[in-house]
Amino acid sequence: MLIVSALLSTWILSNARKHFSFVFALLWALATFFLTPIVLPIYLLVLLLRRGSALRKEVRWKLGIPLVYGVVIIAGVTLYLANERKGVDAHLARAAYAKLRGNHPETIAEYRAALLEKDDPHTRKLLGLELIESGYWTEALGELRKAEDEGEPDDLVIFRIASLLDLLKLPGQAQVEYKRFLESDLCIQPLPDRRCETARSRIQAP
Repeated sequence: MLIVSALLSTWILSNARKHFSFVFALLWALATFFLTPIVLPIYLLVLLLRRGSALRKEVRWKLGIPLVYGVVIIAGVTLYLANERKGVDAHLARAAYAKLRGNHPETIAEYRAALLEKDDPHTRKLLGLELIESGYWTEALGELRKAEDEGEPDDLVIFRIASLLDLLKLPGQAQVEYKRFLESDLCIQPLPDRRCETARSRIQAP
């Protein structure tokens, strides 16, 4: 859509210069780029209304300036689109979309790319959860521990660490984490999280 707007804007600049001063032609062109669906019909209507009226003698205009304008606009749009594909938010958006489609490898790759842009405990937690779903338990444990160390406030991270230690056949370490989880806000609040009972039963298990 941006490319189409840029091309139409370039055409408007070239065409409007035949009927208006350079300043007005440039204003028409810029308005068309930013508000194409609104400005383009208005411009065409203005041309129809002016047709048949006494117009000033047309001044032939070299193609150079409209061409340069078009190149600048298209280059700017291309650069904008290229930058849109980068950055933390772009990676997280693509990760969310990949997760909706059930594409775990792509989701993991996008979370890793986001962490390369900016190390964030919440993103690291999301990566850890995705690694759990994909069966990469050892990697998931490392990511969740890092997320907690970096300040991720979600107490469920502790429970998930404990569960992973259970899966990795490390019951002693798992019980330590279950005890920590029972001391978290989720378990000492008036209505404890349902997983608190699971943690309690795991501690009491032989």
